[in-house]
Amino acid sequence: MSLDRPVKPDPYELLPKVPSFTVTSDDVTDGQPLKDDQVAAVGNTSPQLSWSGAPEGTKSYTVTCYDPDAPTPSGFWHWALVDLPADVTSLDAGAGAEGASLPGNAFMLRNDGGFQGFMGAAPPPGDQVHRYYFVVHAVTEDALGIDDGASNAVMSFNLAFKTAGRAIIKGTYQH
Repeated sequence: MSLDRPVKPDPYELLPKVPSFTVTSDDVTDGQPLKDDQVAAVGNTSPQLSWSGAPEGTKSYTVTCYDPDAPTPSGFWHWALVDLPADVTSLDAGAGAEGASLPGNAFMLRNDGGFQGFMGAAPPPGDQVHRYYFVVHAVTEDALGIDDGASNAVMSFNLAFKTAGRAIIKGTYQH
């Protein structure tokens, strides 16, 4: 069953422009289908990510995974890791597991699946190809100024004013 609807725009093109930097992954190849490890029904494991070249003055990072193609007006937030210390420039596969030990004062927000951790790709069967934006946001503050009870919309609002740079790698998946 495919839901008849237009492809949504790249959500990050709609935000204030900031410098980009580099993010790479052993698990996600930009623009290519996700591995089974990143699919909710199979592996449900957050990917390995490494980044470099963040803008000078970066004081922390926020790492997110967002699917704009979910059949909702607001898309679907799969992961939000907030207040990652600036000296951390990589995450191992599985770092987004619910209850995982995180460096410094880092914490995860509740994803749209209802728990604090990474939720893998899970589009409706037969729906169009979904895009999964894994984004490392270089933040101008040591802390984003939210707590683990904040919504992803509140996180995004704060990022709009505190992002010094953004690194994006995008996977796809169709069930």
